[in-house]
Amino acid sequence: MELGRLRATITPDDLPFEPKKLGHVVIRVSDLQRSADFYTQRLGLRISDVYPEDMVPGGMVFMRCNADHHGVALVGGMPGRAEKRELHHFALEVATLDEVFRARKHLREHGVPIVFEGRRRAGVQIAVEFLDPDGHHLEIYWGVDQVGPDGRVRPREEWREAHTLEEAVANPVAGQQIALGDPSLREKG
Repeated sequence: MELGRLRATITPDDLPFEPKKLGHVVIRVSDLQRSADFYTQRLGLRISDVYPEDMVPGGMVFMRCNADHHGVALVGGMPGRAEKRELHHFALEVATLDEVFRARKHLREHGVPIVFEGRRRAGVQIAVEFLDPDGHHLEIYWGVDQVGPDGRVRPREEWREAHTLEEAVANPVAGQQIALGDPSLREKG
């Protein structure tokens, strides 16, 4: 490993998107209840949503420490104790929906494997998910639900899963202001 070369690594000025913050981290756990207890009772996170095992094998818990629907999520079913390789994925938030579309185009142009695009369920963010060179699952997203002081989250009936960015735009969820500044970013179907 050449330290000088690593230190000289720079971010290009012409990327078509700009991450604004680390949005959320999802990790695998062996005992979902025990881990949910730890993250809520020891670290002060609040639960926003829960997926049963028929939605995600092992179940899933979404937790927050601010108004974002989730900052940490736990996926159950890990066999045994952690071996420091249980990262499910991490996500980077961008400021505009256009940036998600531009990120998808950029990733495709550079041969990055895209494993999902569109809108999942809880949190209803619109995203593109992809793999890094080691196979780690990453996400670039926009529009995650915000949870107010009353703790009310969007009911499951309003989630509207979508399997392309175009489908997510065509079928918005209630209250999500979807507008592309550059309509040419959409793929023609």
